[in-house]
Amino acid sequence: MKIVIVGGVAGGASAAARLRRLDENAEIIMFERGEHISFANCGLPYYIGGEITEKSKLTLQTPESFNSRFNVDVRVFNEVIGIHPEKKTVVVKGQGAVDGRCYEESYDKIILAPGAEPIKPAINGIDDPRIFTLRNIPDTYKIKGYMDHNTPKSAVVVGGGYIGVEMAENLKLAGLDVTIVERADHVIAPIDYDMACDVHRYLLAQGVKLELSNGVTDIESRESELVVQLKNGEIKTDMIIMCVGVRPESKLAKEAGLKVNSQGSIIVNEHMQTSNQDIYAVGDAVEITDFITGN
Repeated sequence: MKIVIVGGVAGGASAAARLRRLDENAEIIMFERGEHISFANCGLPYYIGGEITEKSKLTLQTPESFNSRFNVDVRVFNEVIGIHPEKKTVVVKGQGAVDGRCYEESYDKIILAPGAEPIKPAINGIDDPRIFTLRNIPDTYKIKGYMDHNTPKSAVVVGGGYIGVEMAENLKLAGLDVTIVERADHVIAPIDYDMACDVHRYLLAQGVKLELSNGVTDIESRESELVVQLKNGEIKTDMIIMCVGVRPESKLAKEAGLKVNSQGSIIVNEHMQTSNQDIYAVGDAVEITDFITGN
């Protein structure tokens, strides 16, 4: 059995490790378009805030240690750009190749674990280099590098979800004046308002300002600062972290003819199989069934 895994972070690396424990003889190839595998997403804001001081603490495994422990062929800087279900091959762009040519790899089964990408709303000024999103380790280094070299005094976090609140906490720990802008009436959307009030009180006690029931309409880029235009009012700041949500990175699945839902998430059954029985998908890119509603 030859298994190809697309994506080497949480879902992909976990699947590879579990597959090896189930089958000592399977050929397992894990493709990751970036440099890092099996890193702790939740730890990224804490490196920016200085609570995690060593870069090595962000990664659970290196490609070399993962291969040594699980006998998995880990290929970083290799991006799967196409799937041919009829031929049962994937097209891979090897970023390290001198000639830049692609190659094909055959498979018996595929696991797609491409994750989700941060949403950047289509508003004026969104491409200013002082505006950041946080998804992976390079994003983390980019934010930390900007802070180290430019010593910003203030930051606006747009979006009060999990990552937004963690970023606000760590930017405050780093000594910045921090404001969270959230268009809903409370942060951490999955919890009820009365529970979120405890979070509000904690954030305010730490010195984090809250702009609730408010949204960003425009960003004006000036040489010395950014001016965040809100539905009600404006904020002047040195940097912005966009944490307004994510969208499933399902382009590869769509192009392969796999079924997706109206939000672009890959549809899977209870065994995580897609509409093609030889292709599975896991993680932030897949549709899930809500435990309460059954939808």
